[in-house]
Amino acid sequence: MSLKKFDFIKHRNKFFVLSIAIVIIGIISLFVFRLNLGIDFSSGTRVDIMGNKPLSINQIEQKFKELGYNPERPVLSGNKHNIATVRINKDLNQNEVAKIKDTFKKELGIDPNVSTVSPQVGRDMAKNAFWAVVIASIAMIIYITIRFEFLQGLAAIIALLHDAFFIVTIFSLFHLEVNVEFIAAVLTIIGYSINDTIVTFDRIRENIKRSEKKPKTFMEYGEIVNRSIRQTLVRSINTVVTVLLPVIALLIFGSESIRNFTIALFVGLIAGVYSSIFIASPLWAVWKSSYLKRKRKKAAQPQA
Repeated sequence: MSLKKFDFIKHRNKFFVLSIAIVIIGIISLFVFRLNLGIDFSSGTRVDIMGNKPLSINQIEQKFKELGYNPERPVLSGNKHNIATVRINKDLNQNEVAKIKDTFKKELGIDPNVSTVSPQVGRDMAKNAFWAVVIASIAMIIYITIRFEFLQGLAAIIALLHDAFFIVTIFSLFHLEVNVEFIAAVLTIIGYSINDTIVTFDRIRENIKRSEKKPKTFMEYGEIVNRSIRQTLVRSINTVVTVLLPVIALLIFGSESIRNFTIALFVGLIAGVYSSIFIASPLWAVWKSSYLKRKRKKAAQPQA
């Protein structure tokens, strides 16, 4: 069966269960594996080393061992693998930073870039990232409530949180580093996903206006949602494919330094189109029909 004939409302519970399962897996993963926080959100030091010729992981690791450090495995990047990024889980002082710079300048002829983040700065960065997502979500609820209605705004935010948590789940399961670029990717996906959801909600509103009678039951709302999703389906798929192509190109040919950013974009784009089609609108149909049903029951009750 093609998606153009697919009954999205009939199979809604399958997708709801799938999303709930993903959330449960994510919660378990966060408890078991946690997030691999970069130095942006935890204390530590990042050293970016550049050479005039290709570098080797063993070469970099050996130099740091000579200096008395046991850093995480270096990551090589650059067309000639002449750039190495090293993370040390320690907040280095000025003397230690100067010693590292002198050592690698003598070895490679180029002064490395050393970034140190204290525990307090890491906590502040994490707190600011959290509030950025919260404020963006609240602003979107207000906007959608004004343009459409509160229940659609709530359904859209549930879908957005689903997308963001899906990215977090993947990063936790595969122990990918979470840094500032990760937050930028999540905010980018939130903006993309809400746009796709609003297009569908806009079509739902138009179809309700064109209906001969105002829908009242779940079946009537379900038929409108089905019709609206089918009408916007090709646009949604074409849009995500168009955006995915350059993201895939970046995954294949892009620098190692932006690899996690592009992975977050790739995962988020897939989750975004999925939630816009299978979560947001069907969830709104369920809530809307239930709200009207309760309202009719309340109105039918005899007044005391």
